[in-house]
Amino acid sequence: MIDWLELAESLITSPWLYAVLIAVSFLDSFLPLIPSEPVVILAGVYAATGPTDIVLVIAATTLGAFLGDLVPYSAGRLLGTRVLKRLPPGSKRRAAHDWFARELDARGGFILVTTRFIPVGRYLATLSTGLVDYPLGRYALFIGVATSTWSAYTALTGYLGGVVFQDNALLAFAVGIGLAFLVTGIVEGVRRLRGGRTATAPESAVD
Repeated sequence: MIDWLELAESLITSPWLYAVLIAVSFLDSFLPLIPSEPVVILAGVYAATGPTDIVLVIAATTLGAFLGDLVPYSAGRLLGTRVLKRLPPGSKRRAAHDWFARELDARGGFILVTTRFIPVGRYLATLSTGLVDYPLGRYALFIGVATSTWSAYTALTGYLGGVVFQDNALLAFAVGIGLAFLVTGIVEGVRRLRGGRTATAPESAVD
């Protein structure tokens, strides 16, 4: 298995670093075992202390994540009809499917942007969005916002750590990771609070 952190660090002064950022953020969009956040944070740290360009770090990460999010969505679109046939009308699973489709219509932007910051959440959201046949144009718009926001936040978290701790890259990296976990936890907490208010919707649809 590729050690993405070691690979990124070995290329930190090379233009190939941006290719690594595209690749790791692309793969992390549908493969949970690929650790994109630490790699992007590391690049952000070195952007504050070395020749790495923070704008290119954000752009490369956004591009990779955007293309990567199209993969589970496309898979969901391909499987959507087959899955729908296995969800008979009146069943709880069909009700959940229909409820999620309605939620996307009402607040698709919020769902796709917030779940981008939650590692497991983003895989489920992008795949499910394809399964319910969400319009491609709206999906592309929202994941464009989601991936650019996520990329800027992740890279700038490392950059901030690098600025504050210029003489200690390891400490800057640790602070960046800590901030990333903190914000992710806050996002997940907000999502759960909002979700708790509507969690009974799929169940009430079949009662």
